[in-house]
Amino acid sequence: MRKYLIAGLGNLEDEYAGTRHNIGFDIVNALAKKHEESFELKRLAHVVYFTLKGRSITLIKPTTYMNLSGKAVFYWLNQIEPDDFIVVYDDVALPLGKIRLRKKGSSGGHNGLENIIEWLGSEDFNRLRFGIGQEFEKGKQVEYVLGKWTEEERKILEVRIPIAVEALEAWILEGMDAAMNKFNKI
Repeated sequence: MRKYLIAGLGNLEDEYAGTRHNIGFDIVNALAKKHEESFELKRLAHVVYFTLKGRSITLIKPTTYMNLSGKAVFYWLNQIEPDDFIVVYDDVALPLGKIRLRKKGSSGGHNGLENIIEWLGSEDFNRLRFGIGQEFEKGKQVEYVLGKWTEEERKILEVRIPIAVEALEAWILEGMDAAMNKFNKI
């Protein structure tokens, strides 16, 4: 059975719940909920296992801080082919709710992604970037990223998070090229 690993990035503490920086957690939570699964604490991460049309799926939410996500990803990637791994994270360079699937690339200044690149020794891994917008003043990026979603933003998320979940399922079932062609346009 082919195995897939999906790592959602975020911070575990309650103070980070509902923040823009935790959208990776929110998306994997939605995927687990769709398949009626619950996370359990394992080594370095909260983990869910399920199958999807004959494929074995592992979802992780690292228990390390966002900026140290590489250690958990490295551990859980142990028995997964690199092409069958994807990271889900927030991106200020994209408008709110915009989804971009990519096969590789730089960290783009995202510290969690930078740490994963350091641990893996490569930029060649799949990503789902979820736009959080950049509605902040110069010098206020950290406050914005760690800030809570507004009520207006939450309404957009209610529509866009399920689309991100569909994009992940398409990546698993149809491959990255097909998923990119379908979801990078909407």
